[in-house]
Amino acid sequence: MTIAKIVVIMNQVSISEFKAKCLGLIDEVQKTRKPLRITRHGKPVAEVIPAGPDRTRKFVGDAVGIGKIVGDIERPIVDGEDMEIYQK
Repeated sequence: MTIAKIVVIMNQVSISEFKAKCLGLIDEVQKTRKPLRITRHGKPVAEVIPAGPDRTRKFVGDAVGIGKIVGDIERPIVDGEDMEIYQK
């Protein structure tokens, strides 16, 4: 069995170059779908990554409006009189 390894070659720019060419670099990331690493004195400080697909659902509250409460939610599932442990 062979395991394929995906390697993404990331472009790298200095923070001063990013500041000067910001809008063009962001357009390039959007078009090429390749991330861009921003460095300060040769050390990575940030990465610009392409945006994912638009989501029609939000993360918090994804199930809002999907579920339905049926019956009494406070009543015990098993009646205490039916269980042997409570009859002793």
